[in-house]
Amino acid sequence: MRLATFEVEGVARAGIERDGGYVDLASLGFPSSMRDFLALGSEGMSRLRQAAQKPAGQAHPARSVRLRPPVPDPRKIICLGLNYKDHAKESGAAIPAEPILFSKYPTALIADGDPIVLPAVSQEVDFEAELVIVIGAPGHNIPKGHGVRHIAGYTCGHDVSARDWQLKKPGGQWMCGKTFDTFGPTGPVLVTTDELTDPHSLPIQLRLNGRTMQDSNTREMIFGVGETVEYISQILTLEPGDLIFTGTPPGVGFARKPPVFLKPGDKCEVEIGGIGVLRNPVVQG
Repeated sequence: MRLATFEVEGVARAGIERDGGYVDLASLGFPSSMRDFLALGSEGMSRLRQAAQKPAGQAHPARSVRLRPPVPDPRKIICLGLNYKDHAKESGAAIPAEPILFSKYPTALIADGDPIVLPAVSQEVDFEAELVIVIGAPGHNIPKGHGVRHIAGYTCGHDVSARDWQLKKPGGQWMCGKTFDTFGPTGPVLVTTDELTDPHSLPIQLRLNGRTMQDSNTREMIFGVGETVEYISQILTLEPGDLIFTGTPPGVGFARKPPVFLKPGDKCEVEIGGIGVLRNPVVQG
């Protein structure tokens, strides 16, 4: 299934994609919040799958809605660094033996079509296409081999990064460089695991003004989605709606010669096979 959060007349609603539009989950008897829907677990998914096969519910044409991030209010946004070998090499870093983690905050989230705002205090804002895990079932200390059972689905993500803050501040400031407002585009939809069954064979690209800058496949990830979920669950309790950015492939701007950083007027597209295209313009703050 392809789920989304959309806005109609200023009200956000969780929905399911159907016939080129979106059906309000509340009109099918489900919660109006994506996070609350995900908390229903596998039973809720099964019920929605059955309900979606019937011509019922309040439908909204795509042109009449404004998309929001698929999960607009996650409690946690956890990110992996250097999770593609070639990206680690181009960054001059060692191949990690364990996942490297940092965080973003919900104020960084924006939706498909929303602008990425370049902060006045940074002159080196970079791009990173990423597959994002959306947690469904809660879990802590998840056993080996069980991580995928806690995943509801996947979406496209863009880990926008202020390299001068991330790499050049005293001690390195990964969290600061990664979580400026608007630095977490996600969307356009959440594709559930029953439709996207193999997250490790997806083409992933980032295009900047139509030029392909990153072009890889999720099979190149060092730590797979299940392993990543299990690792993080040793540290904290994962909850429905939590987001995990799984790292970016090579081709980022700061590693190029000369470097390429985002500038006002740019247009970014993150495309992941089986999910879709996440588009965001760039403006100066």
